[in-house]
Amino acid sequence: LERVRSGEAKEIILATNPSMEGDATALYLRQQMLPMGVRITRLARGLPMGGDLEYADQNTLLRALAGRQDMG
Repeated sequence: LERVRSGEAKEIILATNPSMEGDATALYLRQQMLPMGVRITRLARGLPMGGDLEYADQNTLLRALAGRQDMG
């Protein structure tokens, strides 16, 4: 947070585990940095390359759908 406060960083990319703990950590850090005016992003989450849809859980599918990209 010290480096963010110094104005050294233009963007913070949060890379936490895709779990409740990771989400809580990311939300906490976002809350701390939001007033500092820095861009805050998270790594995309979803289906891995070679993954089989048959074995994907509901949360993974929802996140993959939310992060879909236009092919057009």
